[in-house]
Amino acid sequence: ILVTNTPGTVTEDTADMTLALMLAVTRRIPQALAELQAGTWQGWSPMAHLGGRLGGRRLGILGMGRIGSAVARRARAFGLQVHYHNRKRLRPEAEAELEATYWDSLDQMIARMDIISINCPHTPSTFHLLNARRLKLLKPSAVIINTSRGEVIDENALTRGLASGEIAGAGLDVFEHGTQMNPSLRALPNVVLSPHIGSATVEGRLEMGEKVIINIKTFADGHRPPDQVVSSML
Repeated sequence: ILVTNTPGTVTEDTADMTLALMLAVTRRIPQALAELQAGTWQGWSPMAHLGGRLGGRRLGILGMGRIGSAVARRARAFGLQVHYHNRKRLRPEAEAELEATYWDSLDQMIARMDIISINCPHTPSTFHLLNARRLKLLKPSAVIINTSRGEVIDENALTRGLASGEIAGAGLDVFEHGTQMNPSLRALPNVVLSPHIGSATVEGRLEMGEKVIINIKTFADGHRPPDQVVSSML
């Protein structure tokens, strides 16, 4: 059975979502919205809903592939310092373009970051890459953003860290057990949750459909589809 996929169609949208969650968590946007929707807002106050500034913070990206690189480009525009850990180090020219600093040690990187963005796939080697031990290395002021796969984080350990104040906040678009997320996550005020909508744009879905049609048409014409998945890619 010949298999094709749609590479590159989710890159920009998922990177946008990563920055959206980053801003939502650090600027406490959901809490402010909830106050407005409840009708309890009494007007501007200098100390109300104080969040944090993105500029000058250290962003650690786990997985510097297409999406991780797209996140890095956006992060530079917000004044973030870009750091990354990857299975393979980028070429020097790619690092220079992204102004990204490589860390060979994941432990050392996450212990020094203000924001962690997970952009690596779920594989046997990345399952619980952020386990309970590594989550303990985070600064109490650190924020975690996950728009990749929920299995990369030990969700129960993350929930405990967020509830105890050992981790400042999280923006999660994916969950370890799909729709069966840890129920305690829903009640935490320092967490922003979204239902796996990282790639959910009209433009992205149109690009997916167009790639599918091109692959089918190419195969029907007796040629190799441009996006054929082969064993070496797995």
